[in-house]
Amino acid sequence: MGVSGVGKTTIGELVAKELGWRFIEGDDFHPRANVAKMAAGTALEDADRWPWLDALNQALRKENDAVVTCSALKESYRKRLLDGIDEFLLVYLYGSRELLASRLAKRKHRYMPASLLDSQLATLEPPAHALRVDVAADAAHSAAAIVAAVRG
Repeated sequence: MGVSGVGKTTIGELVAKELGWRFIEGDDFHPRANVAKMAAGTALEDADRWPWLDALNQALRKENDAVVTCSALKESYRKRLLDGIDEFLLVYLYGSRELLASRLAKRKHRYMPASLLDSQLATLEPPAHALRVDVAADAAHSAAAIVAAVRG
């Protein structure tokens, strides 16, 4: 979990590959209305997120082992996402605003404009109980730290 630009997809794919688990891209579960809002530079509201989080939760319930990417910016979002999921490791990917803005300036996301970074940072409620991974290092280093924690 984390704001745009932390590398959720890149790191998540590396972790899933190393563990041999299914990778679930949270962005793929957004309703079309959410995608249109974000593409227009409009931040989502809580009501926009509930159907998305419910769909991700349903996908997660069908898996034994999976890596799921999701911004999950608020505690209430994480509770909704993980409702009924008994075993999980929440990973909080974070980095400085400058680092994230620089990454976003270099990439073209299919609908998430860099202009929404500040609204995501303002909404973010860092989790109290999560594996915290600073993404200042490269993605392989971040993924290795997560894999090590999973394997214990």
